[in-house]
Amino acid sequence: QVQLVESGGGLVRAGGSLRLSCAASGVSFRPNTMAWYRQAPGKQRELVASSTDFGTTNYKDSVKGRFTISRDNAKNTVWLQMNSLKPEDTAVYYCYASSSRGFWGKGTLVTVSS
Repeated sequence: QVQLVESGGGLVRAGGSLRLSCAASGVSFRPNTMAWYRQAPGKQRELVASSTDFGTTNYKDSVKGRFTISRDNAKNTVWLQMNSLKPEDTAVYYCYASSSRGFWGKGTLVTVSS
């Protein structure tokens, strides 16, 4: 059974920083892709950043230069460093990891006040 556990969300003022963490557990689980998605109230879930086990990263245009995704393959852990946060970054952030199939975390709330 694969489980993804996120942490690091919270309330921060605009311009501040937060770091999200996600640890994936499961026997013999070696994800190819680990990613962060977010879902704001009334909106669809969207990809924020992704990372492959080869080190390829991809970012949503609006977070480029502000957010950085990183991972430790040995620990099946992925982080999202979020700097220069804006009110429009407010959302529930979900961790996603996939190998032969995908798995989701339960999400962590990030609130950015103006």
